[in-house]
Amino acid sequence: MSETLAWFKSSYSDSQGGECLEVAYTWCKSSYSDSQGGACLEVAACPHTIHIRDSKLGVRSPRFTVPANAWTAFVTYASREA
Repeated sequence: MSETLAWFKSSYSDSQGGECLEVAYTWCKSSYSDSQGGACLEVAACPHTIHIRDSKLGVRSPRFTVPANAWTAFVTYASREA
């Protein structure tokens, strides 16, 4: 998996430059992705959640979040079925 950082400003920041935290997710691209834009996923693991997005859209991709235990169950199931 390859990794990239994606920084974003806290939703508590305001348009007047309010002092808030910027956070970075480490997005990991699937080893099945290719340099020609193969259709795979990127994931960013946080302590209690996993963020998932489409690798070919990168930062423009909509993303969804699942609890870490749900992601673990999914990966375990998918690994057995492969």
